[in-house]
Order: sequence, then C-alpha cells, then structure tokens
Amino acid sequence: MSIMSDKKPQDYWNAVAAEKHFTTEFPESLLESFVPKEAAILDVGCGYGRTLGMLKRRGYRNLQGVDFSEKMVARGRKELPEIPFQTADGERLPFDVDSFDGVILFAVLTCIVEDSRQERLIAEVRRVLRPGGVLLVNDFLLNDDPRNRKRYQAAEKYGTYGVFELPEGVTLRHHDREHLRELLSPFVERLFLPVVFATMNGHESRGFCYVGEKR
Repeated sequence: MSIMSDKKPQDYWNAVAAEKHFTTEFPESLLESFVPKEAAILDVGCGYGRTLGMLKRRGYRNLQGVDFSEKMVARGRKELPEIPFQTADGERLPFDVDSFDGVILFAVLTCIVEDSRQERLIAEVRRVLRPGGVLLVNDFLLNDDPRNRKRYQAAEKYGTYGVFELPEGVTLRHHDREHLRELLSPFVERLFLPVVFATMNGHESRGFCYVGEKR
C-alpha cells in the first residue's frame, strides 16, 4: 500500500512497517469474477502482503508482490515466505512485457500525489499485463465533508485539489472521477463501483472499485 511526497515517503512506510495493519476492505469475490484462480497476479504496492495472503487463502497460487518500502517487503517475506516479494517503485516494474493476467493496485494511487507519476505507473502496469489482462483498482474518491475540505484547502501548495497531509508525515490524495477516467483510459472499463472505505485512522471515506481490461 505504498508508493511517494516531498519528504521521502519510503521513510514513513519503512518506519511504520512493523506495526501498520491495513483495514480497507478488499473485494476478493469481485476479483474472482474477472480473474481465474490459475491466473498470474501481481500486487503493485503490496505493503506487507495483506491482500496476497487473502488471495492465497482463497486458492490463488501464482502470486507476486512489489513495494517501494524495503521494510514492508521484508515483513511480507517473513509472513508469507511462499510468495515472491520484490522492492520496486512504479517507475519501472521488474518484469517482462505481458507477464501477468491480473494486476492489483490497492490504495496505491492515493499515495501518489503527482499526475505524471500516476500516469507512468499505469503505463508500466499496462506493459506487464497480457492482452485481455485485468487491472483491479481500489482507491479513494474526493470527499465533501468539512474535515476533508479543510484538509484539501490546507494543501493547496500541491496544486491539485484532493491532496492532503497527515500529521504523521505522509501526503495522500483523493481523486476526482474525471481524472480517473483519463488516467485509466488505456484500459476498457468493465466496472466502476462507488463504495465507502474505512481509513487507516478510523474514519470513513468515499472510494471505488474499478476493473479494466487491457485493450
């Protein structure tokens, strides 16, 4: 669940890797509707492997994870030694073209403030997906409550509405639907489902589940 801010975000995720427990619900049954159990699946921004562990318990076996936090990857290797983990960011994924049937981005875009870096990540995801492969994205939409509006306004220096800073030293982003349409336009949209997520700090946030297919 990691990947980027002006203060090295790796430092934050490395610092919390040992005790952080992610709570955002993952739509396991939704994935099963689009990706068979024998599929090769890559979890980009996998953190310590919570989602990979869930998929393994549901019968998926061809799983891999990458994350830019060395300590998150180390924890994943310790807790799930049978699943390959690698350290990598979204600028260049260490896999060949057409390597996977499915790619998961679970609360990853929220950690990438800049449009350009999101675009490079999506291009890399498309590169490693096989034709007809599936991209599953779970992430956060803009909220309109007073608490979030205040946070967005306080972070106007980033130049993108929806960016905000947490006191613990990490910068995150909530997304406009039109931005997501443009960002994910290299894929054929199969599903866009608005949902409500629980955040890491115990609040609720508007979010979405997206399924797209490589053209």
